[in-house]
Amino acid sequence: MPETALRNRLDYKKTALIGLGFMAVSLAWAMYSANVPILLEHHIKNSVLIGLIMSIDNILAVILQPLIGSLSDKTRTRCGRRLPYILIGMPVSAILFAFIPFGSSLTVLIGIIILYNLSMSAWRSPVVALMPDVTPSNLRSQANGVINLMGGIGTIIALLGGGLLIKLTDGVKLPFSLVTLLTLAAWAMIFFFVREPARLSHEEQTAQAASQEAAPETKGERKSLMLLLFAIFFWFLGFNAIETFFTLYATNSLKLEQGDASISLAFFAVAFGIAAVPAGYLGARFGRKRCIAIGLIMCITLFTAMFFITNIIAIRVLMVAGGFFWACINTNSLPMVVEIGHTSRIGRYTGYYYFFSQAASIAAPSLFGAIRELTGSYGTLFLFAGVSCLLALLCAIFVKHGEAAKQPAIV
Repeated sequence: MPETALRNRLDYKKTALIGLGFMAVSLAWAMYSANVPILLEHHIKNSVLIGLIMSIDNILAVILQPLIGSLSDKTRTRCGRRLPYILIGMPVSAILFAFIPFGSSLTVLIGIIILYNLSMSAWRSPVVALMPDVTPSNLRSQANGVINLMGGIGTIIALLGGGLLIKLTDGVKLPFSLVTLLTLAAWAMIFFFVREPARLSHEEQTAQAASQEAAPETKGERKSLMLLLFAIFFWFLGFNAIETFFTLYATNSLKLEQGDASISLAFFAVAFGIAAVPAGYLGARFGRKRCIAIGLIMCITLFTAMFFITNIIAIRVLMVAGGFFWACINTNSLPMVVEIGHTSRIGRYTGYYYFFSQAASIAAPSLFGAIRELTGSYGTLFLFAGVSCLLALLCAIFVKHGEAAKQPAIV
């Protein structure tokens, strides 16, 4: 088959294997976000304090992930640039994760959380940067759809399977241990079957020779990058508030059991997983920015509607729709960021992406926690998310760069 044809055909097997790393991240993060606030509530009752403690992991991520992403750009080993960080950090974080529900005191629990998130920060940027490393520009939205599908599967396992296990065992120790085992299984698959390119691609050599490390080429690219990163901050502000507080909303406002609350959140994750790959193709066909803008408009509409609704069946239906449109946003955003960054800076720009998304994760729990304390209602969660998406849309509509390159990259 001609080389050009190969460059225009996505290698689904390779992309799915790379996606195992992101599946492990999503699996752990969904279990963590849904259940750690409730573990913390056993020790403290103040929503602001719970939000502050939930922000510890994100503070570490904001500090470390851009640094490690940039460092991985410059790393040269026999097994590649990204894999050393993944192969060491992934099993360490998996083992620490299993100990979280065994934190018998607040001090011990916070200590385990800090160690766990330090280890997660060591490999999260490299595992995400691995996809654009080996995927041509014109296929990155589709490839990121596959990656997000894998992440969606991880989230579904955590919320649906974990929710059922919580109901059956009346506790979270077994679900957390299951996440550890699945993460170690994903690590083994990556260890045995994923290989980074043995040498720099022609595109990388050309980009590095041009010495474009300091900043994007043009003023327009710099402006687009900052607008896009602030859009990412705002939409993750809303998403992370829902991710962190939905189970508390469901258990306190809707009077659901903890397991049923996790299962309700799984409706969003299932829709996201199903829509991830089609969202990538929609971004490639109609434009990444257009797909993101439509997703934001629809999320604003859905979250506003959920503010007025307390029927759990209706909320679950709207969560399904929200998961689809969240896929339109999330699947196409990382490819836009790394497109502006060019090939030689994929790790660094992946780090920027996570800097802003994790900064939102720092702000969201504390900010919404304060709003909840003022209003006395968890129902304002959806209004908060809708306003956040509106601010993201106002930033995104002015982004002028980040679409796929007209000519496919040489791999």
